[in-house]
Amino acid sequence: MAVLHNRVSQKELKERLYQETEPRTTISFYQYHPIQNPRELRDELYKGMDPLKVFGRIYVATEGINAQVSVPASNYHAFKDFLYSYSFLSAIRLNIAVDDDGKSFWVLKIKVREKIVADGIEDPEFSMERKGKYVNAKQMNDLLQDQDTIVVDMRNHYEYEVGHFVKALEVASDTFREQLPMAVELLKDKKDKNIIMYCTGGIRCEKASAYMLHKGFNNVFHLEGGIINYAKEVKENELESKFIGKNFVFDNRLGERITKDVIAKCHQCGKPADTHTNCKNDSCHLLFIQCEECEKKYDGCCTAECQTVYNLPVEEQRKLREGQQNGVMVFNKSKQRLRPKLSDLTFVSTTKKV
Repeated sequence: MAVLHNRVSQKELKERLYQETEPRTTISFYQYHPIQNPRELRDELYKGMDPLKVFGRIYVATEGINAQVSVPASNYHAFKDFLYSYSFLSAIRLNIAVDDDGKSFWVLKIKVREKIVADGIEDPEFSMERKGKYVNAKQMNDLLQDQDTIVVDMRNHYEYEVGHFVKALEVASDTFREQLPMAVELLKDKKDKNIIMYCTGGIRCEKASAYMLHKGFNNVFHLEGGIINYAKEVKENELESKFIGKNFVFDNRLGERITKDVIAKCHQCGKPADTHTNCKNDSCHLLFIQCEECEKKYDGCCTAECQTVYNLPVEEQRKLREGQQNGVMVFNKSKQRLRPKLSDLTFVSTTKKV
């Protein structure tokens, strides 16, 4: 019987990745489609992708599939043919990463989830069958010229911080499930306005557009393929980019540059910077923005306290971590302090770092 999960250590897998000489392509895709047996599909996908040396993470649920992967260049067409062999994935749009070194993932993880996007929606009447109209890059730019158009960023606060559309409304929150009711409340008096939702690759804003229609909004659009596809179309069609800065991505890169604009600040010294990093202290792993000077000054840590721990012998660090159960922590830019403190932190998960 085939092994349907990885059995090699993360350290060894990373070493193997960086020893590869063949270039890789980072790809994201999703599809909302009813899946009757997610577990069965999960196993089929693993059997088909593992031999092709596909790395990344894929979520499968009864509502569809969501994936971010990297594929060796020589296996790209075989990977594409394998995906398209499923009728509901036939001709699906594959978002190719904009700013990519191919080192975004080092293992293949395919998991069955309750939903491919955690939305907090419990209304049994809600359906993804009715969703907003797609807009491409040119249509997005044209709609942005209309003063009555409302553009809504359906990403988390730390994503918006490093890059967003020029007139985008931020729904400042830590999770998508929080954003949906907040967006409805924020725009409750504008149900007849043109409202464009956007996100990284399209999956969140597509669901958000359906939710807004469900809540009585009339003219809802969403950016097809999200920021990733927008940047691709802007380049191909020589359009002006109305998205400025960096696009935050949930892989090892933590961001891909769309324009040269640096619109965020270092969370430690306040200088212009938009490089996200995780604190090097294994007891912390705070996600925050750090400039090159502060990276050297603090050894890649978020505070002097974490730097002290980071420079302790490994065994002493392990002893300090014994019995400790940290979740993922994200520096919340809505706070006024530049130096992270416990009260500034947002606990996003209970499992692993971003």
